[in-house]
Amino acid sequence: MKPKTIKIIYWVLVILLCLFTTFDAIGGITKQQAGIDALHQLGYPIYIMPLLGVLKLLGVVALLQTKYVLVKEWAFAGLAFTFIGAFVSHICSHHPVSYVILPLVFLAYLFVTYGFWNKYETVKVQPQNQSL
Repeated sequence: MKPKTIKIIYWVLVILLCLFTTFDAIGGITKQQAGIDALHQLGYPIYIMPLLGVLKLLGVVALLQTKYVLVKEWAFAGLAFTFIGAFVSHICSHHPVSYVILPLVFLAYLFVTYGFWNKYETVKVQPQNQSL
């Protein structure tokens, strides 16, 4: 795959991930009723909604910045922990399979995005090969 293609795919994937995460974070910060209902079903306290919302927004900032690689790694890890936690919470709450599968779909999307980020970082550092 060409470096330009990798770059475009990575940025499209990360922007979509950041948009989803931003909307989810805003819903948590503003304590939307759907989030309150979900937390009640899972048995979590409502007061964690704004905290998780702020942390998700910080994760979005970390994913969009290009200077600090370690910060971006931790943002990917934090989102992975979130999706794994949601998966386990839905299993423990005996929710239907559709509720259990959705966090795994997002986790798979996150892994694909992370993989393209690693490819992008690799091609960014390598000099362009000159054709003979």
